[in-house]
Parts: sequence; structure tokens; C-alpha cells
Amino acid sequence: MTATDEAGTVGPSARLLQLFEGHRLTPTQRRIAHSLVRHATEAPFLSSVEVAELAGVSQPSVTRFAVALGYDGYPALRRQLRELGVGEQAAPETPDDTMRNEHQQAVLAEIEHLRHLAELLADPEPIIRAARLLAASRPLPVLGLRAASAQARGFAYFAAKVHPDVRLLDEGGSMLADRLEQATAAGATALLCFALPRYPRELMDALAVARDCGLTVLTVADSAFAPVAKMSDLMLPAAVGTGLVFDTACAPMMLGRVLLQTMCDELPGAEARLEAVEQAAAARGLFLE
Repeated sequence: MTATDEAGTVGPSARLLQLFEGHRLTPTQRRIAHSLVRHATEAPFLSSVEVAELAGVSQPSVTRFAVALGYDGYPALRRQLRELGVGEQAAPETPDDTMRNEHQQAVLAEIEHLRHLAELLADPEPIIRAARLLAASRPLPVLGLRAASAQARGFAYFAAKVHPDVRLLDEGGSMLADRLEQATAAGATALLCFALPRYPRELMDALAVARDCGLTVLTVADSAFAPVAKMSDLMLPAAVGTGLVFDTACAPMMLGRVLLQTMCDELPGAEARLEAVEQAAAARGLFLE
């Protein structure tokens, strides 16, 4: 969503957000983008050194930021900002527009990602297929490195309540291949992988090992065109938010929970296992309520 002035024209901050939208920026580059958005009306008149000072980064970082947006350098980006009229004073904003700062716009973008995910889930076949493959794997390895480790850990935590043998793989290194081979030797037939930007090189190496082991690779990634697609037998896309300095992954988390829900329907005795877990937790007083 973009904020507009009373005449229906897009305000300077929103014009900048539109300019940056769709580009894969590093955390440093996002700091620069956010600084420009916060100083939208003066942005076309700032030097690269001044932008660097505002963002707390180096001047070469500002140049790389401009190049990442497709410009020859910062002067070309600044010319574009002037042509867009970013420096022109916008008409007074309505109360609703004033509320939509960059943080709220990031939240609204996540809501759109969730809506898109809901549309994809109108076809239940991919999720059902994935759930059946994962439920049948004994053990079930769950892989997620770096940015995706939180997604993998959350999935594995809950999956262990209904699946008899879940193995979390959230650390790279030379032993990762060993653990994949050990899981295969123990009877694993499928691997669930969470892959989020930026994609670690060692993740691709691990997926190559998984394929060599004969595992069926099911991947939750931010896009069906992510680099991991060529190493995956089934891709389950869920977009990540890029409106803040660091990515937000509400949709991938939600997709993981939907996959868990469907797995429960495919796992014999899942309800009994879950009940046993709850009874054991109550007996041990694990939770306050």
C-alpha cells in the first residue's frame, strides 16, 4: 500500500518506497533506503557523503546501493529522484496516511504475503502430498541454516510432539553431510528444508548430499524460483517481507504450521501422541497454565 496526498498523488516517501520495491538489498543497503525514506523531501539534494552520514555507513556503500538499484552510480540515482519529484513538498496528508509509516507499511506488506499464501492454499494437493511424504519418513530430518534456522527449529519442535523421530539440522559445517547420511541409513526417505534469503552456499551443498542419498527434498522457500528450486523435488513458496532492515518471515512460518496440521492428519496415532505429551507436561508442571 502507498500513502497518497489529498489530491490522490503519491507522496515523496511512498515514491521512494516504490522505487526501492522489488530489489534484493543487503541489510546495509536497506539502512540507506530507510534513511532516504525518512528524509524524502531532501533526498534529491544530498551528496553521497551526506547520505552515508545519515545512514551511518561508508560512502562506497552508498555507491553500491545505487548500483544495486540499477544505476551507474549515486549521481544517476539522485537525478532519478529529482525527476520523480521526490523533493517536492507533498500536500498535507490525511490522518490515515500519517499513520502509515515505514513500520506499518512493512506490516501491511506481510499481510499481503499472507493473503497470497491463502490463495495458493486454495489448491490443497501440494500440501497434502508434502505432508504424506514427511509423515512417512522415519526419521524425519528438518534442515534450515542461518536465517532459516528459526523456521526449521520451530517446525521441528512441534513436529516432535506427533512424529516419532524428528532430527533438526540447523548447523552447517562438515558434520552436516554426516548427519544427512546417518538419517538416511536410519531409514529417512524425505527431507524438509527451509530456505530463506540470503541462501547459504553450504545449504546447496547439503541438498546435493540429500539428493545423492536418495532423499525426497521438500522445500519451503520465499520463491518458486529460488536457487534451491533445482535441488528440490517439491517447492512450497511463501514470500518474505523486505520492508525492514532484516527480512520478516511470517508467511514461511505460517506455511510450516499448515504443513504440520496436515501431517497430523497423515500420522497414525498423532492425536494419542499429542495427548501423551500434554499429560507428561502437566505431570511435570512444565507450564504455568
